[in-house]
Order: sequence, then structure tokens, then C-alpha cells
Amino acid sequence: MTYTMTASPDFRPAQISEWYIFNTWLQKQLDMSIRLELFTSFDAQRKAIDDGQIDLIFANPFDASMLVRDKGFVAVAKPADQSDEALIAVSIDAVVEDVTDLKSGIQIAKTDDPEVNMIGMIMLEPADLNAENTSSLVMDTYALVAKQVMTGQSAAGFFLAEAYENFSSLISKQLKVLVRSQISVISHAFMVSPKAQEHADAIQACLLRMADDPKTRDVLAGMGFSGWQEQSYEDTEFMIDLMDTLVD
Repeated sequence: MTYTMTASPDFRPAQISEWYIFNTWLQKQLDMSIRLELFTSFDAQRKAIDDGQIDLIFANPFDASMLVRDKGFVAVAKPADQSDEALIAVSIDAVVEDVTDLKSGIQIAKTDDPEVNMIGMIMLEPADLNAENTSSLVMDTYALVAKQVMTGQSAAGFFLAEAYENFSSLISKQLKVLVRSQISVISHAFMVSPKAQEHADAIQACLLRMADDPKTRDVLAGMGFSGWQEQSYEDTEFMIDLMDTLVD
């Protein structure tokens, strides 16, 4: 049997090759046939999930409730010592120093990352801004979001903090951060579908030992991780409850 693995579309383009290397390594470790399919949008990925095409997924926490409670996935691991945070940035030339300086009617550049956009909208609340008194421009990548902000075509941008921190100095010196989230307890997680759950323990064991080998440590670094740590049922349920609270 061949299983299909995917990853949340919010990884950096430079990490694509590392995901293919990771996929090859995981197949060899498990003696399983695993096909990696990467999607360019969250909508396309959710359709594949709804169609029952995904067996293994490195999932965005926004989708955790749907995957676990609606689709029966089980989380086995998460990136070690790493949480998902978002930030709002403006042009370095903008005459604003705090999120409360942003005004009604502004355009916000963002990607289609639902987690980042949700956190971004929460961080706009002190300025009395919401979906009704702002407009949005959805871009394909965070680099394009940055370009919108740097050129003044959008007043502000929502960014995954990790993506922002990986910008070159050429980009980052043209932007300034107004606010950064400090939630600290939500993160992506590696999840296994009901069809593949007989392999869940073996998959978890493989992930947890990746950081022990210098070769696979290099793969982890390319994926943006230092290692994996166990994701318990209780951890997953707590994160899902928190995400549901934030969405509400």
C-alpha cells in the first residue's frame, strides 16, 4: 500500500527539497511506500483531506480540530521547542509606531494562512479594526506580502513570525514590526490518518530519533526544526480547545 504525505502550505519555498529528502528517509526507516504531495494553497489541501487522499500530514494548528475530531487523525509529534507566532509589520517609512496607530479603511496584505490571519485580526482589536472596516489583499507568499507593504500598496502585513525572521536583510530593513503574538502553546503537528494509524507508533519513534543522527539533523535544519518531540493526546486536545476559543 502507498500512503500519501503532505505538509501545511506555509513552509518556505526553500524547504521543498528538504521535505522530499525527509520523505525518502521516512520510507526507508519504515519500509513503507510514501508519496509526498505538496499543495500551494490551504483550500487545495483541505479538498484532498476531504476526499480521503491524505494519510500523513504536517498540519497547521488551525486545521487540528477538523483533522482530529472530524477526520480521526492522531497527532504523534511536533517540532521541538518551537511554537507558531504571528506578527504585524508596516513599512519602515510608515508614520505609525503602534498597532493602535492604524486607522479604519486600511488594506492589509496577507497570505491564505488561516492561523496567521486569525492571530493577526486578534492583534488588530486594540485599534478597533476588524474585517468590516479593513480590506485584505491575499498574496501567494510572505515575500509578496512584504513587497506590498514596502511599496506602500498595503498599509500593513500579516506574517508568520518564522517566515519574517528568515527574510534577507534587504527586506527586513525596509519593514518594522508593530506587534508580535506570544501565545507559545500552539504549533504545527505531524498527524496520522485512521488508515495509517497501525504505523503511528513506528512513525513517532522515527521522528523522535531524527535529531540523534548528524545526517538527519541536517535534514531537520533544512526543514526549520531542531528536532521532534512527542505530541500527547492531552497536548492536542488543549491546543484544539485553545484554537476554538481564539476562533470564537
